[in-house]
Amino acid sequence: MANTSHRALQLLSLLGSGRKWSLRELATRLGASERTVRRDIETLRALDYPIATLHGPDGGYRFGAGRTLPPLLFDHDQALAVAVALQTAPSTIFGLGDDAARALTALHQVMPPALRASMESLRLTRLENYWEFPAPPIDPAAVTAIGTAVRHRHILVTETLRPDGTRPEPGDPDYLPAHRVEPHHLVVWAARWYLVGYDLTDDEWRVRRVDGLHLRPTTQYFASRALPHPDLAHYVMSTHDRGDTPAVWQCTGTARLNLAAHIVARWAPGGSVVEYLDTEYSRITLGAWSWAGIAGILATFDTELTDLHPPELVHACRRLIHRWATIGDTEDPGPSHK
Repeated sequence: MANTSHRALQLLSLLGSGRKWSLRELATRLGASERTVRRDIETLRALDYPIATLHGPDGGYRFGAGRTLPPLLFDHDQALAVAVALQTAPSTIFGLGDDAARALTALHQVMPPALRASMESLRLTRLENYWEFPAPPIDPAAVTAIGTAVRHRHILVTETLRPDGTRPEPGDPDYLPAHRVEPHHLVVWAARWYLVGYDLTDDEWRVRRVDGLHLRPTTQYFASRALPHPDLAHYVMSTHDRGDTPAVWQCTGTARLNLAAHIVARWAPGGSVVEYLDTEYSRITLGAWSWAGIAGILATFDTELTDLHPPELVHACRRLIHRWATIGDTEDPGPSHK
């Protein structure tokens, strides 16, 4: 009986994913015969679970349309996944840190004892690495507005905000007119939220930081477009004018590189800003804990560097040249081996 109950919960968990399952797939995942799985499905139907049968060569089983799986029917692995996700998710939206803690507490209270014990065994502490360059958390209303617009394919009206989050007014020297944008995707990269959309005002695809935009939703519908690149991640990471701002470091410098902006943007560390100069050259602004740290990062691009600023960065590059040039002369070879 215990095995039957456990298998039924696993079956509910699989069907609760929302996808269609063939009888053979379910039998394989559950480690049971197809006859046993059919019997389990009929048992669940008798308990009023809306499991629909899809006929034909591509048929199978799934939950009926318009019905949902009752909440909190997690198996052991799912319970652990929820516990880990709620404790390790970075705080990129205002207030979600406390909400995640409250959600975890609520889940503990309604979980069966065995699953509750497993979740409580995972008390984690998430520490940020210096190279994560987290951006300030953004307003959850902005994420909701964009997510809704993407889902319903509604045009957004966007205005550019200042780095401090204030909104320029008409007549201000940095004021820019509003743009009409077709929002296609919401992307999170390096703890920053980006909107991938087609800018109807400029008639081109753009990647914009969500925290740099003031949004006005509309109900104007737009048709789907082919994405500008088949690999959305590559497209976002290779776009240099995403609206990024330099991360706060004790040392910040700039350099002109003999590389195209899209190449530098793809491999530059988070928290740096890449500027397009022409098809072959770009400028990068980045920071580190020391001037030698910036120089070392610049060396990874393996290209000619000019126009380095400030002078401290130039001196750090020269010091590294001297150190690297003498590595072979000062290195202790250690005992010889035959």
